[in-house]
Amino acid sequence: MIYRFQDFELDIARGELRGAEGEVVLEPRAFSLLCLLVENHDRMVSKDEAIEKVWSGRFVSDAAISTALKSVRRALGDDGEAQAMVRTLRGRGFRFAAPVILSGRATAESRAAMPAGETNRNAGRPSVAVLPFRLVGQSDGHAAIADAVPAELITSLSRLRWLKVFARGSTFRFRDREADLDAVGSMLGAHYCLSGIVEVFGSTLAISVELTDIRTMSVVWSDRFPGRLDDVHDIRSDIMASVVAALELHIPLNEADAARLRSPESLDAWALYHIGLQHMYRFNKSDNAAASTRFDLAIERDPTFPRAYAARSFTSFQNAFLNYTEEREAEMLAARRFAERSVELDPLDPLGCFNLARAHWLEGDPEAGLGWLDRTVSLSPNFSQGHYARGWTDAIAGRGDNALKHIGTAIDLSPLDPFLYAMQATRALAYLGQGDTERAALWGEHAARAPGAHYLIALIAAASHQLNNDHHRATYWVRHAKNRRPGASVDRFFRAFPFADPSFRQEITGALGKAGIEK
Repeated sequence: MIYRFQDFELDIARGELRGAEGEVVLEPRAFSLLCLLVENHDRMVSKDEAIEKVWSGRFVSDAAISTALKSVRRALGDDGEAQAMVRTLRGRGFRFAAPVILSGRATAESRAAMPAGETNRNAGRPSVAVLPFRLVGQSDGHAAIADAVPAELITSLSRLRWLKVFARGSTFRFRDREADLDAVGSMLGAHYCLSGIVEVFGSTLAISVELTDIRTMSVVWSDRFPGRLDDVHDIRSDIMASVVAALELHIPLNEADAARLRSPESLDAWALYHIGLQHMYRFNKSDNAAASTRFDLAIERDPTFPRAYAARSFTSFQNAFLNYTEEREAEMLAARRFAERSVELDPLDPLGCFNLARAHWLEGDPEAGLGWLDRTVSLSPNFSQGHYARGWTDAIAGRGDNALKHIGTAIDLSPLDPFLYAMQATRALAYLGQGDTERAALWGEHAARAPGAHYLIALIAAASHQLNNDHHRATYWVRHAKNRRPGASVDRFFRAFPFADPSFRQEITGALGKAGIEK
């Protein structure tokens, strides 16, 4: 992915910062900090989040952070006095101040480098990217609506089998005031873009929606849906039905009705849930805790809101899987309890089924959740994380072909997903299981270099390279993993990835051992 700002290009896939006179060299910590700030240019990055993402949560002095920040500013021709590019929000964090534009060229380059057969474009099927809406008017207390309506539209439309719907994790990256539809089309491969404006004045609400054919840049359909704040759920349903009709496909309206989400009784619960999602999808310890708090409050306001329970299960899973807390057993139980309650309240909600399946992962028995994952992708064929989780389970069980099919679908549905590193790592594991060490090493390397990748992903890259007889790259990623997580071990690796085949476990153990990881 390439980000452009002023005279610079930040190419995350290649690990390069380019200026008007060529490449600008940055030491690794400073480059990681720059990537974190640019990727999240729409918001403040707290000091705690920077430490977790750049320094892997280890204790670092203010001087070390200041040194990395000075390196970033120096590379961009900025300084601590002007702060034209990177601003320090004293006592809170940092923010990237320059306007940023996403470019689609990185996607084209990365596809050209992929082995044949890795993409599944489904070119003949209509595809739509639903972007975050723009908020106008009185934002106090209602800012979540601009994210909430498009997020729930994605969920609802994803149940329609004739339409390819790109995942929130990719489309919500296009949060600029005026989204570049060329970039949306080239980076996602979308045919249509659904954008909107939310107007809030007092107790009144109006949502304007526009459907654009990205290939011709022509407006296919637009409409304005006025009402009161309390009518937001009815407005959402009206928008969805209107989009179906606007695409001029002969789909009965009752199919759109069947795809509707069960709305919570409380508007406050609904808003809290979507504020929680904003934190949850940042995938770091502090935001995960903030998301849990919002979901707990949503459940308190509306104890019959199934999606709040499903999301709460998600945050407990993150706590246990990534060892965010020493209370791992308690978080494992919470992940299952919240998921079971979600499914009890709405057995047809794919998010509840997805989280119940993942609760089995924590217990070391991913096969036990297979039926729930099959149900997830059956209910919502466009749910990218459902396909990813199904592919992960197949890879752990040694079903390489099935794993590659589902992972390919997941990446196709969300090519810019914040979880992309996990999808790529699962693809590497699937190739390892098939004995294709060359492709495993390729995808392991891609995964380990992707933003957000944790130390376990680095160990997948290390094992893949070692089995591909590249000891140099294997030891490089082992050093990287140890630097991020002192005490990284084979036992910890298999606790996260409980492979079913004893011989394959032995093969991975040997590879990690040769690369320098103790049991």
